[in-house]
Amino acid sequence: MKWPSYSTTARAMMEEARDEFYYVTAMNENYAQPSMPEGVEEGIIKGLYRVEARASQESSARVRLLGSGAIFPQVLEAARRLDADWGVASEVWSATSFSELARNAREVERRNRLNPVSPQETSHVSRCLPGTSPIIAATDYVRAYPQLIAAYVEAPFTALGTDGFGRSDTRAALRSFFEVDAGHVVVAALAALVTEGSVTQETIAEAIVKYAIEVAHEAPWSR
Repeated sequence: MKWPSYSTTARAMMEEARDEFYYVTAMNENYAQPSMPEGVEEGIIKGLYRVEARASQESSARVRLLGSGAIFPQVLEAARRLDADWGVASEVWSATSFSELARNAREVERRNRLNPVSPQETSHVSRCLPGTSPIIAATDYVRAYPQLIAAYVEAPFTALGTDGFGRSDTRAALRSFFEVDAGHVVVAALAALVTEGSVTQETIAEAIVKYAIEVAHEAPWSR
């Protein structure tokens, strides 16, 4: 499915007086914009939809990776590396709005609390991310943004974001500095799997070396 062209949407709003709106997002990095998958329209509007799932023949370890905006290609690459390098299965989800997910979850939580004898409802984020498989959320925003949904899932939740002072550099260098590139997403996923015993600390150490991750620096929000 393809999005309507700008001229089509402008004519619909201005000439036909349709009550709708669209927005154009300008990114600071060029990357592929694939066509919208079939059947994800509702998930896009509600804030979260699944893009792919990778099974692994080598291990039962499984994580769920959430990505937004310009960091989403890094999440896809992290899923590939988890499978190819460490035998870890994953689901990749596109988060179009953490704030919308949190708003819906709060409303459902309140509705259930005030209507205890009525059928209990389930939020969109809870339906998408049930169970206890670790969740890693990586964005170009500060960690507090994806953490909006942490209280509404059962699974261990790790947020990666760009906390710290703004600076100018190449995109690759900035992703590495703020620890939101594919290598850091992989390490965060492996670290989350240590608790359930499916990954060892030695595996994390191997990944840090393999992806040349600098561990001696202070946290990005401290520099």
